Amino acid sequence: MSNFYTSDASNNGSTPNSSSFITRRDLRASNATGALSAVSTGRSYSAGSFDFEAMLISLHELFEHDRQVASQPDVTRCGICYLYFSVSELCYREEEGFYICGGCAKALDKQTLPMIRRQQK
Repeated sequence: MSNFYTSDASNNGSTPNSSSFITRRDLRASNATGALSAVSTGRSYSAGSFDFEAMLISLHELFEHDRQVASQPDVTRCGICYLYFSVSELCYREEEGFYICGGCAKALDKQTLPMIRRQQK
């Protein structure tokens, strides 16, 4: 099967070097019935509604601080947010088997969260 399609029915596809041949991709691209319509969520976003640059700077600072803490002795990760803390700042949840930082402990409150892999105490 050829990758070419002729739009001229009179030559029956017998001359592949003819200028009337176009690729199937070109045909599909120009075929309005095969085109996908644009999807609209009905929402409009203005550039001022969210400060993307401030978010990136904040994340950069957070990860930089995390790397600094990770390089210290006697640190481990929170089992929820995976940021590094000194062991003295973390609480070990014996039932679930992971360390948890104060922020995540406050968010989880008394909910239990089963873990696939337990952290060593």
